[in-house]
Amino acid sequence: MLIRYYKGEPNYFLIGYRDGAAKSYGVGKSLWYTPFNTSLAKVPVTSRNAPFIFKEATANFQEVTIQGQLTYRLTDPEQAAQFLDFTIDSDNDRYKSEDPDALTQRITNTVQGYTRNGVSALSLENALTQVKTLASAVLQNMNEDADIKRLGVIIETLHFTTVSATPEMRKALEANYREKLQKRADMAIYDRRANALEEERKLKESEMSTDIEIEAQRKELVTTQAQNSLTLAEAEAKADEMKLNPYSSMPPQALVGLALKEWAANAGDIGTLNLSADMLSQLVSWVGKQDKIKSDD
Repeated sequence: MLIRYYKGEPNYFLIGYRDGAAKSYGVGKSLWYTPFNTSLAKVPVTSRNAPFIFKEATANFQEVTIQGQLTYRLTDPEQAAQFLDFTIDSDNDRYKSEDPDALTQRITNTVQGYTRNGVSALSLENALTQVKTLASAVLQNMNEDADIKRLGVIIETLHFTTVSATPEMRKALEANYREKLQKRADMAIYDRRANALEEERKLKESEMSTDIEIEAQRKELVTTQAQNSLTLAEAEAKADEMKLNPYSSMPPQALVGLALKEWAANAGDIGTLNLSADMLSQLVSWVGKQDKIKSDD
């Protein structure tokens, strides 16, 4: 047939070349063409996924395996068709070259280059833990890469799903992590015991302070009671002294007379009274003197 019809697909940007120039193009475009002087190229315009897996070395020369996936899209199909061969065989609708498949590998190789630069600047521990930060840096570098821009490619997403060390290193890291956890547990136990001892010390100090305060109050009470007893004794002694003071200037005979008077007043309460001969002689002598004094007067 001299004229053929090609029905375009909505996922591809179709370009019809005749005499080396693009004569017809568009997304999902269909066209009539003559096979002997027309070439067809179709460039995918939908997002495509590209899984990858790399093995790289960290700054401390430890090997890590990085597995992930990126999503890219051709934002300028005409520009991409200038650098890559997207022409198809119209008889079977297959690409004539391997460029379309090589594009994914080309993008993946660029990702690996930026990933290697990032991982080589990190220690093993940081490479295993800073996965999200590393992926963000690689994505930014990819979208700023001149070769990627020239191809009309934009990287939509890039994720590192797994970053792992060698089995031997994983065991070493796990042992180190377990040791750190054990130390933290030991420190927690030590802190609890230290807090318990501190609380016990505070309790003993409080009890001791209470005992000292009680003893101080008791001492103050004893001192006050002693002072009160001394004051009372002094008051009673002074009262007795004041009572007996009038009798101090009286002669003994008068005192004896007062005593006999007192005895006479309380004769009913006295059961037995014993007077010695000397005492009776003195009383008689004193009474005789008093009678003589009265007769002289």
